Parts: sequence; structure tokens; C-alpha cells
Amino acid sequence: MITTEAAAESAVPAVPGDLEATGAPEREQLVWPWKDAAIRALVQRIHQLQAERAQAFRRLEEGHRQYLSSGPPYDFPRYRSTVHEVTQAFAAASREVLAVEAELAGPRAQPLLASHVRRLQQLEETRLATVALLQLMGTPELTGQDSLQMHQLKMKVIKTMEAISEVLQDLRFDAESAE
Repeated sequence: MITTEAAAESAVPAVPGDLEATGAPEREQLVWPWKDAAIRALVQRIHQLQAERAQAFRRLEEGHRQYLSSGPPYDFPRYRSTVHEVTQAFAAASREVLAVEAELAGPRAQPLLASHVRRLQQLEETRLATVALLQLMGTPELTGQDSLQMHQLKMKVIKTMEAISEVLQDLRFDAESAE
């Protein structure tokens, strides 16, 4: 569900309006840039956001590799900074994906496309949580832990990525049918 705060963060300021007759300071109206976009454009934006997420996952993996190769002593502040940056990128992508889902479910009356976007968001949340757990288990303090569990988590990431690809294909196909 999109909160007012999340909607405001994914919006962009519009051209400021005229001063009200009362002389009150002008207020900018927030406008979502995809409001009047074609369904095809919304689906393309989802694919762009997925590319941004893929890049963020690569940065997270690289940051983890650098952390592991930095020690001992390990450069945790640098890794923490990378995790923070990546978290912000994921949050921004998620806000926009949720806004697209709301647009498809509401004004566009495209419940099938909205369900694909919702499923995509759920799968990305699963993938991120699993990757984070794998990185935690791969830290020097926990190395040597259950290798079977590590393997199962890696397989879960792979299966989740395959499911994400399938959902993206379904989204693209069903969007073409919807137009």
C-alpha cells in the first residue's frame, strides 16, 4: 500500500501555481510523471526499474566482496555505506513500482497487469532478503556455518530470479494484449 509520504517522494514538483488572492505563499502541486503515460510506457518503466535493481544488486555483491577481502581487520564502515546506498536505491525503485501498481489497479483498470507488478515486487523482496542472509552467513564470523543451508539459499536466489524473469515476460505479453 502506498502511503501519502511514499507517493510524495515518488512525485515530482510541477510548475508553481499563481499566488492565491490572499497573498499566501505559492504551493507547488506534486505530479507523478507517469500519470498520463501509455500502458506500454508504464511497462517499460518497470523494466527500467528492474535494470536499476540489477545494478544495485551488483553494487551490493561488489561491496560484500570488497568487505571480505579488506581484512582482517575488515572495513565495515565502507561496507555499511555501500549497504546504505543500495538500500536507498531499492527503496526508491520500490516506491515507484508500487505507484505503477496502484496506477494499473486503479485508474487504468488493469488488474492482471497490477497483479504481475505486485508479484514482481514480492519476488524482489524475497530476493533481497535472501541475498542479505547469504551475505550475513558469508561473513568471517560465521564462515563454516551450515553449507547445506548456504546452498539452499543460493538455489532460492536462482529460483527467485527465474520467477522474476517469468513475471516480466508475462507482464510484457499481457500489456501488449491490453492495448
